[in-house]
Amino acid sequence: MDRIQIDKAEVYSPDGVVIIDKNRKIIAFNEAAKRITGYNEDDVSLQNYDYIFERSELDKYYIDKALAEGKSYSNLTISLSCSDNRIIKVFASITPIKRSSNEIISIIFVFRDANEMVKLSQSLQNKIQETVDEKNRFENIFHGVSEGIFTIDNEWHIKSFNRSAEKITGYSREEAKGKKCWEIFNSSVCRNGCHMETTLKSNKEMLNNELIIRKKNGNRIPIRVNSKPFFNAEGECIGGIETFRDITEIKILSKHLEDRYGFENIIGRSKAMQNIYTLLEHVSQTDSTVLITGESGTGKELIARAIHVNSERNNQPFMAVNCSAFVETLLESELFGHERGAFTGAIKTKPGRFELAQNGTLFLDEIGDLFPQVQVKLLRVLETRQFERVGGTKPILMKARIIVATNKNLKKEIEENRFREDLFYRINVVNIHLPPLRERIEDLPILIEHFLQKFRKKFKKNIKYISPDAFQLLKKYNWPGNIRELENVLEHVFVLCSQDTINTTSLPEWLIQIVLSKKPGISDTIIKETIKDAEKLHIISILNKYKGDRNKVAEALGIDKSTLWRKMKKFNLLE
Repeated sequence: MDRIQIDKAEVYSPDGVVIIDKNRKIIAFNEAAKRITGYNEDDVSLQNYDYIFERSELDKYYIDKALAEGKSYSNLTISLSCSDNRIIKVFASITPIKRSSNEIISIIFVFRDANEMVKLSQSLQNKIQETVDEKNRFENIFHGVSEGIFTIDNEWHIKSFNRSAEKITGYSREEAKGKKCWEIFNSSVCRNGCHMETTLKSNKEMLNNELIIRKKNGNRIPIRVNSKPFFNAEGECIGGIETFRDITEIKILSKHLEDRYGFENIIGRSKAMQNIYTLLEHVSQTDSTVLITGESGTGKELIARAIHVNSERNNQPFMAVNCSAFVETLLESELFGHERGAFTGAIKTKPGRFELAQNGTLFLDEIGDLFPQVQVKLLRVLETRQFERVGGTKPILMKARIIVATNKNLKKEIEENRFREDLFYRINVVNIHLPPLRERIEDLPILIEHFLQKFRKKFKKNIKYISPDAFQLLKKYNWPGNIRELENVLEHVFVLCSQDTINTTSLPEWLIQIVLSKKPGISDTIIKETIKDAEKLHIISILNKYKGDRNKVAEALGIDKSTLWRKMKKFNLLE
């Protein structure tokens, strides 16, 4: 055998190969033989063959017989000596090598370690089981995810189709497999530059495309899709894979949010409001921190949501936190989250609002009531864009946009050492100040009309007009509760009014008394106290009506639960 042939055996043979010449000398010893016996080639080269057969005369008998008579053997069980003095059993075959004259010049001894074969067999069985398990896991994932998934080949034929794809499209796997993808999805962009066409042409993924498809029953639904090329082991593109999600509910919710929080629904035509609209258009296209100031009831959260909805983050979460509604320790946990065991009652790890609002918007209302220690932590978050959970040590990157609001004069709070000056400058990047209703009273007519439309639907009453006398009373009122108070007054009117026109008799008695008592010599302080008394009595009556159910009371008053809690605290109504 020439050297080239031996090299090939060394490279490709999984078996140990030993060549023994007619003088019983070992002249070749391949890599597998080294692995099995532990000997190097230099250890055994030109050694007598009994170097590795020293323990067994029977085994040497077969070697001698093959060299003397040219006999071949197979399926022998042979004992070999190893470099560490172990004796191993191997399965072996012996083949003589002859010249053309039939002279025997050497033998080839080929062997496999029996234990190694058992291990290889077991390993193979394990790999087969792993493959089966992996296939089952893939099947469970493939059919268990909420997104529809399908794959196609280069001829656009659907090769796989999961259960969610069946649910979304209405087609079964049997109906879909083998069909062209456009026969199932029936979109207007199919075969017209669709995302999958772009993916297969460019071999690049396409993300978050939205389109309308037609289900099997003919209904049209919006979906959001991602597509990627599908490669074989050689790196050749053999098709594409697509995931898609029914976004009907998201579209409905987005439309609801746009209707509710779009700029067009921030009511007002006054110059002050026109300036705010312009500012909103600019600030919505940035990620700058925004400070919204204004008295209670002017619509600060409405402005914050409008900024979010009209920004590029509108598909991400909007998280609102009322800073005055929590004690200090709970507020830290609410904002930053906590690790398990961080404090008594922390039985599991909980992410905070900063974490939940990642890539979205975090709205911190009543920022002027923030506890001093939390002010320090918030300042650090704004400076480093990182935070840690309570009881944690791992920094978490803060990606949320921050919008804050307050009804307090923060500069006065700074002077009285209740608010940090450095934090004020961090949050006051862009300031949007909402004027009180009394300073934009020219917006009163369109605000009234807005709430009339709202309550016509809610109460199913056809109240269309407001009498001049009733309007003059509303116009003369100071509106310390601003737009929220106007909404509550008009809801009160709808409860009592049974005609198509709002008259003075439908207005709350306390409002009429305040307006009529507004004469020279009566101070604003007295009027404000009267308003507070009236508001307190109103809240008490609603609490009694709904037997203390704060969810129903807040809904009836047209305010959120945190605002109701603050008002009850102010009037000492908390039990």
